[in-house]
Amino acid sequence: MGRRRRHKPLPKGEFAADIARLSHDGRGIARIEGKTTFIDNALPGERVQFRYTGLHGKFDEGLAVSIQQAAPERAEPPCQHAMLCGGCSLQHMSTEAQIQMKQAVLAEQLDHFGGLVPDQWLPPLTGPVTGYRGKARLGARYVDPRNTALVGFREKRNKFLADIERCEVLVPEIGHSLMALRELVGGLDARYRLPQIEVAAGDEVIALVFRHMDPLTPADQAAIVTFCQQRGWHCYLQPGNESTVHRVWPTEGEERLYYQLPVDNLSLAFHPTDFTQVNAVINRKMVPLALDLLDISPEHRVLDLFCGLGNFPLPLARRARQVVGVELSEAMVQRGYENARRNGMENLAFYAWDLSQEVTGQAWAAERFDRILIDPPRAGALEMVRLMPQFGAGKLVYVSCNPATLARDAGELGRLGYRLRAAGVMDMFPHTTHVESIALFERA
Repeated sequence: MGRRRRHKPLPKGEFAADIARLSHDGRGIARIEGKTTFIDNALPGERVQFRYTGLHGKFDEGLAVSIQQAAPERAEPPCQHAMLCGGCSLQHMSTEAQIQMKQAVLAEQLDHFGGLVPDQWLPPLTGPVTGYRGKARLGARYVDPRNTALVGFREKRNKFLADIERCEVLVPEIGHSLMALRELVGGLDARYRLPQIEVAAGDEVIALVFRHMDPLTPADQAAIVTFCQQRGWHCYLQPGNESTVHRVWPTEGEERLYYQLPVDNLSLAFHPTDFTQVNAVINRKMVPLALDLLDISPEHRVLDLFCGLGNFPLPLARRARQVVGVELSEAMVQRGYENARRNGMENLAFYAWDLSQEVTGQAWAAERFDRILIDPPRAGALEMVRLMPQFGAGKLVYVSCNPATLARDAGELGRLGYRLRAAGVMDMFPHTTHVESIALFERA
């Protein structure tokens, strides 16, 4: 048997540190006796008193407990749980400084991976910095020693759920109802076997999806349904994988929520488990920006890759002769057609295909397009980017949730003859280090 590894005890007390810069996950970085130390609740230029929270071979971790010399960018967190909850990491930084940081990250990544600088930096898209989050998966857990249930996000750098009473970034209907949710879960027979509550907010209605590991008793189901009924929320249960999600209230009507895109008077339907943008305000600004950058004419054919349920394809189709959307999920393809019919549109075609795989033989892949929009997952779209010349598009807009893969793909587009005309950030996730961005490429 190998010897059990012993953890070195944390130094007791508080220690001084001068913060040199910010890490990619929003922690201050200091050098303490020659060793890199990552410190939560610390900003560049500050002198802080911190306590150690972790010791490792090549680096240590800490939490700033008092600020001796504050940076100009420091702000009072809008949430009382900001230092504990892992849902946010930058509430102690002013929103203006957060935007500047995200722009700097995007610029650094573009330069690092492709030596690229856009011809134009776009003004950042901003919106409300609280009450913006309409999609979330909240953990739930009953804690016997404390005789209480916890509902919310995990603690910073910890697997345990944070003990929070409210959340200021969730839509207020949910964020300010966490104590009521905790009371609901704590009163159920299934309180030990209900690990997750998924939140989905449409423009008018909120839905909750309760994941439960065992069949619910009639009393438990009645309690959950009554809780949602009293608030006018749709109630779903999930006894197994995602395919088992089903609505138990209301008992009639289709299982859909809706959101509007006012720019074209469009209404899009979605199931609570469908992917939608978490920030409705930024989404309503992002779509028109993408359309303006693409500069679409009525004779254009447009290809939308990773098209989802129609967030971009439907507005594109208002302006173009035809739009072709491609998405991995067959369910999303059907949702795209559903939304097209709902809005009386016929100039769209949707296809289901894994865009990380070879596309030879796919009918849409042999066609030519005037404009292309790409909105890939975090892994980016390198496989598809390499095919751009065969489509012949003069302009391409790339919407990204990961500046590193955007920069990598931008470098490839540059080698293929596309120039980076414009780029900018969108504050889709305020108070986090998540960088959402948009870029315009034009064929040279």
